[in-house]
Amino acid sequence: PCRIQKRTMAARRLIPLLDRVLVKRIEAPTKSIGGILLPESTQSKLNEGVVIAVGPGRRDKDGNLLPMGVSANDKVLLPQYGGNEVKIEDEDLVLFRDEDILGVLKD
Repeated sequence: PCRIQKRTMAARRLIPLLDRVLVKRIEAPTKSIGGILLPESTQSKLNEGVVIAVGPGRRDKDGNLLPMGVSANDKVLLPQYGGNEVKIEDEDLVLFRDEDILGVLKD
């Protein structure tokens, strides 16, 4: 519940423009399944995240609004590099263009 409130607060504070997508990266695990603490060298950035907020989309040359490929709360596959890092209320978020997101992960 507390985490959802933080996401909502961050989403209210920053509304992406055009075809931008605000994403919270999923943190890499710090413990193994057996409970062993993992050293920082083995922890890498996961290329997965949860969409916090999306912009309205961009327009084509005729002025028609192109729909976004993702929506809020989608779990997405992110590129290894890229995006603009943003910090809102001690929460690290990343802004990507809709076209930079590699795919939507389904459970």
